[in-house]
Amino acid sequence: MSASALLKSRVARPSYLKKLAKAEDLIEHFPHNSWIGWSGFTGVGYPKKTPTALADHVEKNGLQGQLKYNLFVGASSGAETENRWARNNMIERRSPHQVGKDIAKGINNGNIKFFDKHLSMGPTDLVYGYYTKNNPSKKLDVAVIEATAITPEGGIVPGASVGASPEIIQMADKIIIEVNTASPDLTGLHDICMTDVPPYKKPYLVMSPEDRIGLPYIPVDPEKVVAVVESDYMDQTQPNAEEDETSRKIAGNLVEFLQHEVKHGRLPENLTPLQSGIGNIANAVVGGLASGGANFKNLKVWTEVLQDSFLDLFDSGNLDFATATSIRFSPDGFKRFYENYERYAPKLLLRSQAVSNSPEIIKRLGVIGMNTPVEVDIYAHANSTCVMGSRMLNGLGGSADFLRSSKYSIMHTPSTRPSKTDPTGVSCIVPMCTHVDQTEHDLDMVVTEIGFADVTGMSPRERAREIIKKCAHPDYQPILTDYLDRAEFECLRKGWGHEPHLLWNAFDMHKHLNEHGTMKIPAWDASRSTFAA
Repeated sequence: MSASALLKSRVARPSYLKKLAKAEDLIEHFPHNSWIGWSGFTGVGYPKKTPTALADHVEKNGLQGQLKYNLFVGASSGAETENRWARNNMIERRSPHQVGKDIAKGINNGNIKFFDKHLSMGPTDLVYGYYTKNNPSKKLDVAVIEATAITPEGGIVPGASVGASPEIIQMADKIIIEVNTASPDLTGLHDICMTDVPPYKKPYLVMSPEDRIGLPYIPVDPEKVVAVVESDYMDQTQPNAEEDETSRKIAGNLVEFLQHEVKHGRLPENLTPLQSGIGNIANAVVGGLASGGANFKNLKVWTEVLQDSFLDLFDSGNLDFATATSIRFSPDGFKRFYENYERYAPKLLLRSQAVSNSPEIIKRLGVIGMNTPVEVDIYAHANSTCVMGSRMLNGLGGSADFLRSSKYSIMHTPSTRPSKTDPTGVSCIVPMCTHVDQTEHDLDMVVTEIGFADVTGMSPRERAREIIKKCAHPDYQPILTDYLDRAEFECLRKGWGHEPHLLWNAFDMHKHLNEHGTMKIPAWDASRSTFAA
């Protein structure tokens, strides 16, 4: 098989060209129950040819449910690969984060064994052998990694994400490299550190987001490379969700708080490095910082994923440097990025998720962490993963990596979401979270379109009053206040009043939503109170 001129220009190690193969000829490397690692993070930088060829093989031969794999990806990969595998019942086990209706459906119907983990810890725990201990080899059988170029040493220059690729490569017995010639060569955009195990683990010597501490490529043992496949189509991302009035109000409240902290000397005028999650609220917040009214200059970013709004922040002249593990732009965003690559690239660095999400670095830099939950309770616990405590959405991601260690740990959420029958039927501020991913000990601030609650230094009962007053929707403020009043009365008279709850009532709002399509309960049923006389 001969290599194209473009592929030859990207592969600087000649011996790799002798391993050129078609994806459909690599099925033998993927027997049933293999342990597999893919590159990719938030739907970019993932392998495309090999997973597609395996799905084609399963569909052509009617092997749904008979050819299944234990799959590890840094975060999510592409919908046309991972979700197609889920539809074909090809995934036995999955970790540590995913996005997509089909794979979420497989997890929630019990078909896929999903293990959720902090994104800073997932790759490290993989190297520790925790996830492959039931595989006879104690390794990953094969890794499929996308590259935009190959170095003379045989190292991989990743694409628009790094994710867990370094650790997946470390743990793989065999490596298949997909060189994506449809993507630009991104040599120089990456800073790669490999993972050591204790007692040989080294500190990450990062003092500022622009510090380079590693290599511009992922080292690879050439003897492990069994095939090189040419890939010829781009990451299939989707347009970003549009900002709405609610997200703009949340952004305005958050920017006002940051200005307040600068005014009182708790933040420098250029703030400390920013972290922002994914979604329309995160886009609105970053967009608010890009506007002239925010008046923040010389900003820096230490985050997990960059969205389109960060391009606006670069273009505003307010952002000096950003580092992440993935650039998840929309199709238009990627077009804009690549057309202006020489202008953006010197201000950007992509690292492994073990580094981008390192609690040690987040704490040292004093990051301002901002993420969106499913719900927050009155005592500042947050649920990021499980609707009604049970239905998995995507996974924890990196939110807890940042919120536990940031200088400012901020959850931003609409005060309500619509149900099928009520435009404010779901309150995002609840008496008790149905599942807890971030504890009260980790969160400092809650912001909705209603207002901003800074609960640093407050006792639980003080926090509850502040969150209800500043963040709850007016439809729910009296309901939540009534709950808190009742809980305080019952618990204080028993001497159990530090964090008052009526356990028999704590989920009445959720129960009412399930039965009546809204959380607007007519009254708390005191007869079912935990401590009723």
